[in-house]
Amino acid sequence: MSETAGISTGIAARYATAVFDLAKEGKTIKALESDIDALEAAMQDSADLRTLLTSPLYSRDEQGAAIAAIAKKMKLSETTGNVLSLLAAKRRLFVLPHLVSVLKDRLAEERGEVTAEVTTAKKLTKAQSDKLAKTLEAQVGKSVTIKETVDEAIIGGLIVKVGSKMIDTSIASKLNALQNTMKEVG
Repeated sequence: MSETAGISTGIAARYATAVFDLAKEGKTIKALESDIDALEAAMQDSADLRTLLTSPLYSRDEQGAAIAAIAKKMKLSETTGNVLSLLAAKRRLFVLPHLVSVLKDRLAEERGEVTAEVTTAKKLTKAQSDKLAKTLEAQVGKSVTIKETVDEAIIGGLIVKVGSKMIDTSIASKLNALQNTMKEVG
């Protein structure tokens, strides 16, 4: 991890803890959850928003005014709007993607869920996805949400990441292991 990413993650974690605690005390977890989903979608869809968050060319006042207008237009909760304004005032809008990610993890943890990142060679069917989710739920003891990525380079099989655990049953990794074994012999 680069130093900048580490700093951003640290700052985001502190803000996320404060925002989450405020939402929990105020019983506005549902509003926070919808705000986070809306912000995540907006950051993915809008190059202008991503530029606003990261560009040093915008002044503190310009960022503050723009982010306040965005929060109003998106009808974000008061808590989320205040946090965005604070980030703009402190010139820390660049941590918003990390903040959203950390808050999504905290919200999932609150619901007793865990996200499994699954990489497959071709898209899983609904039945395969459900069966995998049930198998993982039995292993981790929590409700599992599957975040699927398709990567044809793995040829076949799955790569499953749940928390700090990873299971790689891809054909590509097995071929690499076989190739390494052959190099050792020869």
